[in-house]
Amino acid sequence: MFTDGYDVIVVGGGHAGAEAAAAAANMGSRTLLVTMNLQTIGQMSCNPAMGGIAKGQIVREIDALGGYSGIITDRSAIQFKMLNKSKGPAMWSPRAQNDRMRFAEEWRLALEGTPNCDFYQDMVKSLLVGNGRVIGVRTSLGLDIKAKAVVLTNGTFLNGLIHIGEKQLGGGRAGEKASTGITEQLVDFGFDSGRMKTGTPPRVDGRSLNYEVMIPQPGDERPEKFSYLQTPVLSNQRDCHMTHTTKLVHDLLREGFDRSPMFNGRIKSIGPRYCPSIEDKIHRFADKDSHQIFVEPEGWNTVEVYVNGFSTSLPEDVQYKALKSVKGFENVKFFRPGYAIEYDYFPPTQLKHTLETKLVENLYFAGQINGTTGYEEAASQGLMAGINAHLKINEEEPFILQRDEAYIGVLIDDLITKGTEEPYRMFTSRAEYRTLLRQDNADLRLTPKGYAIGLAKEERLKRMEEKQRKSDAFVNFFRETSVRPEEINPILADLDSSLVKQSDKMFKVFSRPKVTIDHMLQLETVSGFVEDNELGRDVLEQAEIQVKYSGYIEKEKNNADKLQRLEGIKIPENFDYSKLKSLSFEAREKLNAIQPVTIAQASRVSGVNPSDISVLLVYLGR
Repeated sequence: MFTDGYDVIVVGGGHAGAEAAAAAANMGSRTLLVTMNLQTIGQMSCNPAMGGIAKGQIVREIDALGGYSGIITDRSAIQFKMLNKSKGPAMWSPRAQNDRMRFAEEWRLALEGTPNCDFYQDMVKSLLVGNGRVIGVRTSLGLDIKAKAVVLTNGTFLNGLIHIGEKQLGGGRAGEKASTGITEQLVDFGFDSGRMKTGTPPRVDGRSLNYEVMIPQPGDERPEKFSYLQTPVLSNQRDCHMTHTTKLVHDLLREGFDRSPMFNGRIKSIGPRYCPSIEDKIHRFADKDSHQIFVEPEGWNTVEVYVNGFSTSLPEDVQYKALKSVKGFENVKFFRPGYAIEYDYFPPTQLKHTLETKLVENLYFAGQINGTTGYEEAASQGLMAGINAHLKINEEEPFILQRDEAYIGVLIDDLITKGTEEPYRMFTSRAEYRTLLRQDNADLRLTPKGYAIGLAKEERLKRMEEKQRKSDAFVNFFRETSVRPEEINPILADLDSSLVKQSDKMFKVFSRPKVTIDHMLQLETVSGFVEDNELGRDVLEQAEIQVKYSGYIEKEKNNADKLQRLEGIKIPENFDYSKLKSLSFEAREKLNAIQPVTIAQASRVSGVNPSDISVLLVYLGR
């Protein structure tokens, strides 16, 4: 079946694997997706949602580059919310609840509709490597499949171990077996490996819940969507609900702590700091008598419900007893209990910025194998690994996003230069240029780049260029058009904003904190311009941000330009830092291990201080 071999083999069919396979195939590589279960491609292993704080920006960036996650999310969404709307636009983050079954189905259908993408169901037991370069994979059935590049996206399956109380089950996900063999082989090659853990809450029968005593959590009145293409906008949405734990619930959970794998020492690996288990929350925040529980439907028609905020690995009887004491859960029926899972990962400092490994050429890692957590973080790495695998085997320049260009760039740079000893999750606070990296302008930032490498199609580019043209024209309209006092003062008076005494440029008035685009649309000249030029809501939003935050945006661009000068100073390949005795011992050790490509990357390595960078600059002939 496989005598011809492939250009790219992707191992694993989760969010990282699906994006990697789609990217490589759409760029023209003959691609094979090998996964242990073809029925779980694109599976939402944990919560049935995409996006969130900073994660929503990543999904928009994936879409802008030509990836599939935004399209799949829009096609399977059941609710949409723009988070952080009370804050500045750099913090606005889109989030969608999804129909879990439809999400996986849409991924499967999208990949099946992608030319150049083949599928095979089997476990990859080992890699085929020759002369320091990966040349294929070997499956559990003994098949050797040749390839020019391999992308590993094993998720939580590498020697996965499930914990429910004192019970341990081998597995990569509930009901699915673990993957074995690859970790041991990579360690033999010289890779460092470690263990991480993550957890998931119980799934329950929604028919057994009393929603009347919970707080409804509806979607936005005017829902948006993720993709910049013409995907459906929600006209109907499903509510989520919120309830709370109590002191009684906490006391009942504590009764099982002696049987908890987290407290009795069975689990020694580190879990996600920002998505702790309920027992971890009770232990770490002992002064709190209550925690929020979000009750999230798993789809349009299913009665299965995800209990967000109640992730746990306690014994199932303790989970059940405690959850029954939560308001609205008095008659709860379980579909399945929550559990923790331990799995192997490889510290990402062993990778290049392309996500290619330093030890084995043409071998790429993406997703939780790199120590990250979250669908969005995984999908973005899969996309970048798929792109770079295709470019490498075609002897083209690598595709690397800088920190001022995308959250994806921040994510990968953090992993490669700093590493991680706990599951890495993206936050807006990790991005020093977050005013530039907004969710609304991901297409303007990245679609030209996606088009240049052959991933984003011409339709995307044309839509982006039209949005750019209309936004620029609208901003120029505000710069050039004046407004008379009798037109604007009634609006300003309603806002308790100081009145104008003479005609002034609209740009200046619009820049005031309280004045919004909806206020400006009350002016006939503005509404007429919008109508005549057929400006959509996305253009209005883009123009409003450009007007109101122009000073901040310009300042960040200048800061990014200054840093870019350091990005331009290359460090010779395989540079021996040990010969620079003026460097601190820690800097020599870290820089030799990570081998940064530029001075800017070296400056972000943990343990490297400004005086070390000065030494490097002097040596390189600044």
